[in-house]
Amino acid sequence: MKQKIQLSDHFTYGRLLRFTVPSIGIMLFTSIYGVVDGFFISNFVGKTAFASVNLIMPYLMILGGVGAMLGVGGSALVAKTLGEGDEAHAGRYFTMMIGLMGVSSILLTVLGIAVLRPVAYLFGATENMIGDVMTYGTVCLLFSLAMHGQYTFQSYLIVAEKPNFALAVVVAAGVSNMVLDYLLMAVFKLGVVGAALATGLSQCVGGLLPFFWFLSRRNTSALRFSKTRMEFKPILKACGNGVSEMLSSVSGSVTGILYNWQLMRHAGEDGVAAYGVVMYAAFVFISVFAGYSNGSSPIMGYHFGAGNRPEMKNLLKRSMVLLSGSAVVLTAAAILLARPLARMFVGYDPALVELTGHAFTICAMPFLLMWFNIYTSSFFTALNDGAVSAAISFMRTLVLPVICILVLPMLWKLDGVWYSLAASEVLAVGVSLFFMLGKRKKYGY
Repeated sequence: MKQKIQLSDHFTYGRLLRFTVPSIGIMLFTSIYGVVDGFFISNFVGKTAFASVNLIMPYLMILGGVGAMLGVGGSALVAKTLGEGDEAHAGRYFTMMIGLMGVSSILLTVLGIAVLRPVAYLFGATENMIGDVMTYGTVCLLFSLAMHGQYTFQSYLIVAEKPNFALAVVVAAGVSNMVLDYLLMAVFKLGVVGAALATGLSQCVGGLLPFFWFLSRRNTSALRFSKTRMEFKPILKACGNGVSEMLSSVSGSVTGILYNWQLMRHAGEDGVAAYGVVMYAAFVFISVFAGYSNGSSPIMGYHFGAGNRPEMKNLLKRSMVLLSGSAVVLTAAAILLARPLARMFVGYDPALVELTGHAFTICAMPFLLMWFNIYTSSFFTALNDGAVSAAISFMRTLVLPVICILVLPMLWKLDGVWYSLAASEVLAVGVSLFFMLGKRKKYGY
């Protein structure tokens, strides 16, 4: 029987992989059932519905960014507190952040539905698309609490040293989503309503299972619900830690809006549909980097709290080796799979297959460098340096992409849209290196 891995351990390559593989699996599986969503919408509802869902998705991601902020930022604070040996405060902070997540989710549901229609038109929805946009957006927003709960509890299960259970929860949610996609769209022909219901109900599975586990007697971890009260200073600290993750979500959504706007100008609905396929497929590859970063972040946070600098250096070195190696493999796989993936999603339209395959081949190249930017942002979150993590995310996911998406299409038209993804990632490496090298002495890594 394998010995349980604890945050306080010394991590070899094998131990590091064993601990982070469930987090990678969580992200991979989440991405894969997102791909299944896109597949069913495109093939069973149609190209216009597929473009409509992709058009409003950035808005839903902006609202979902709050859950990411509270989950990742709060878990970083809790991991650091546990590393300091203060289990009582860790439990209080955990309970406080879950309560805050619940309240914010309800408020965002009301606000999100209230402004959905004007937002849809602002994003470029046509009269042909607005019906599907409103239907999908409204139903999804009704499940905001479940969505935020799923995001938040995934982070806390890692801190509770239960990565395998976290993976099992995501698998259960993902299988539920896939089965419901098939039943509601392919069998009962509910169209976009079915797609949104499948997503929302599966998020209930992902949010409720860990909630009840933390309440149950089976929870033998140091992380338990306890009597608490709202404390402004730790809330501010947690939100500061996690703001980079929210910025990543919000900024990525803003740039997604700009991509859709440029694509509507240069290629119409076909361009938005092609971009949707590229993003669905790209999420699968990116999830390896994000999953590893999320999985290793609590380890780094724990050793930072414990003042164990040698282990921090060890974790950083091994992470760089593992991620750079995987980047080469994933980039090659993405290029080889570009056209088969395009045919899987939009095989009913040969011209759209060609457009999508060409776009994905170009967009695969940033995978060679993307890992460094994703890991660096997560690394500084683990060190409770939310300002640096936010600066990296802000530059990588908003400032640099916006510049590229506005400038490069002037030079290369439609191809300029695809090249902007690669160009912004290359420029972001310089930002990440600047902070990684500049903060070495302060944190001792």
